[in-house]
Amino acid sequence: MKFVKMQGIGNDYVYVDCFKEEVREPGKTAKYVSDRHFGIGSDGLILICPSDKADCRMDMYNADGSQGMMCGNGIRCVGKYVYDHGLVPADRHRITVETLAGIKTLELVVENGKAVQITVDMGEGVLTSELPEKIQVDGKTSLFTGISMGNPHAVYFMEEMWQGEETPVLENLDLDRIGPAFEFHERFQPERVNTEFIQILDRSHLKMRVWERGSGETWACGTGATASVMAAILRGFAEDEAEVELKGGCLRIRLDREKGHLYMTGPAEEVFQGSIDIPEEIYYD
Repeated sequence: MKFVKMQGIGNDYVYVDCFKEEVREPGKTAKYVSDRHFGIGSDGLILICPSDKADCRMDMYNADGSQGMMCGNGIRCVGKYVYDHGLVPADRHRITVETLAGIKTLELVVENGKAVQITVDMGEGVLTSELPEKIQVDGKTSLFTGISMGNPHAVYFMEEMWQGEETPVLENLDLDRIGPAFEFHERFQPERVNTEFIQILDRSHLKMRVWERGSGETWACGTGATASVMAAILRGFAEDEAEVELKGGCLRIRLDREKGHLYMTGPAEEVFQGSIDIPEEIYYD
């Protein structure tokens, strides 16, 4: 199987051009290639497929093999691949991508024939909780704001975590230990949830760590950053445009109040190309 490794501020996926390749068991393949010791190493697998509704379709699978509806960093990389590899004409700087969360429009900034910066119309952020909602996780009470960006998010502001105790330090959170308790909490079953932990630096600058369902802690999450800014706006903590600082870099999120849509801007990079033999037991289990 030929593949391209790409990353958006450290959120890395294995991409397969399904205009040319066939992946018959994408869930099992995602789990195999994502392993950072025995596979390629990634946060998951993204298939770039033909579409009769858009320029292409993005099929996204998490590192545990489960299918995701949308990936903000992933879709920027899809846009870069489609442009850089000539799947759309060179004079097209606006492209459309079909996802399980709907068709997304991307605006590309091109330098020397390559897409280097991509803005994605992420659509509306839909409130899915009380504002805020109280929850008990791991025996401690916190507040969260639920936002759907086509996939589910629960946003926790550090000052409101573990009420009655001293505010925890974002960098000191042991997400490997506490992350699963948030992801698999009964409140979010059966879909589970992506969990964002937010420190507000000022009204236009947030700092974030994320525990993604099916992948664990990742260096970035585009839908999570978008959901977090939307939650901060709804709570009165942020302006309509803010920068989100993640482990892998920064994303800029803007709310267009007239349209009600959120826009995410950030980079995308191709790391390397290669090929990998997929074990027969995956295809012939």
